[in-house]
Amino acid sequence: MKEKKVLLTLIIGSFMTFLIYGQGEISSSRYINAYKQYLNAACPLGNDSIKHFVYFANEREAIRNHPFLKVGRFTGAQIMYPWKLLEPQKGQYDFSIILEDYKYLLSHKKKLFIQLQDATFSKAFVVLPRYLLSDEFNGGTLPQVDKKGDTIGWVAKRWNQNVQKRFALLLQALGKKFDGKVEGINLQESSIDIKKSMDTTFSPERYSESIRTNMLALKKAFPKSTTMQYANFMPGEWLPKNDKGYLRSLYNYGEEIGVGLGGPDLMIHEKGNLNHTVAMMHERKYTVPLGIAIQDGNYSGQTGDANNNEPGNHENIVPLLHAFAKDFLKVKYMFWVDQEPYFSEDVIPCFEPR
Repeated sequence: MKEKKVLLTLIIGSFMTFLIYGQGEISSSRYINAYKQYLNAACPLGNDSIKHFVYFANEREAIRNHPFLKVGRFTGAQIMYPWKLLEPQKGQYDFSIILEDYKYLLSHKKKLFIQLQDATFSKAFVVLPRYLLSDEFNGGTLPQVDKKGDTIGWVAKRWNQNVQKRFALLLQALGKKFDGKVEGINLQESSIDIKKSMDTTFSPERYSESIRTNMLALKKAFPKSTTMQYANFMPGEWLPKNDKGYLRSLYNYGEEIGVGLGGPDLMIHEKGNLNHTVAMMHERKYTVPLGIAIQDGNYSGQTGDANNNEPGNHENIVPLLHAFAKDFLKVKYMFWVDQEPYFSEDVIPCFEPR
């Protein structure tokens, strides 16, 4: 009897330890000072095995005669292509703009990294082909909304099976044309801001499953080129305390099927990013490539188009961002947005030898 009581005490003690120190008690501030170990990073950037790309978003014409073409450490350009431009009519594909960019970059010994766009952060810009906006596809898209409920963009109904099938067919057609030629292709970020009440077919579980379905379709279409899913946030959870496993499932699945994982913002101070993208990358080892983008605002520690610094009067955090991504995240790809004045004043000088 005495031995049974001892055993019961051990079991209860172990259970209480789990409650106190288990996943639900992980500190949301655990990485808030991680950047400080890289404060001494400086330009020019040291040698690394990272493939550095310049991100031009939809401004594909900007690659022409751009200064990055003469910088040897830049592998190439990442350009975003809207779905509706690639499939102007159902089943009729037009990849001429991608081919044009691919050939131009190749002529300068640079590579192309495709970002396939099915979501926007502009109220006036819907990127889906017109045929998808029909009853057959349940409207095809939903507005993305801010906290006030105002429309700030649009996103494809990724969880709709009919939309998924058309997306997979687009990927197949792209793969036949460009697999093994382009450096890689990535799908847009997993984060969405929608009102679930606007579509009763939506659920966080279904959405998580749909992202994984699209990842598999991407890998099947591009077995040679690098494939990548931007996985930053997922609806229905908020890490670390409300962890439903949605975001983690994307990282686990990418490692399982050979699809790389990435994020659209390198935010070294922001707890949301630190507990999602940064935590997912830092807390395990991967065989698939990881990638991180430095997008609008990131050069001044923000997101979006905000620019509160006057040209020539701001801190250059490019060395800090590079060191953090290289050592803390261990990425294989970095995508540096072509945002001025930062790109000319901060990025280019750091990539050119003294």
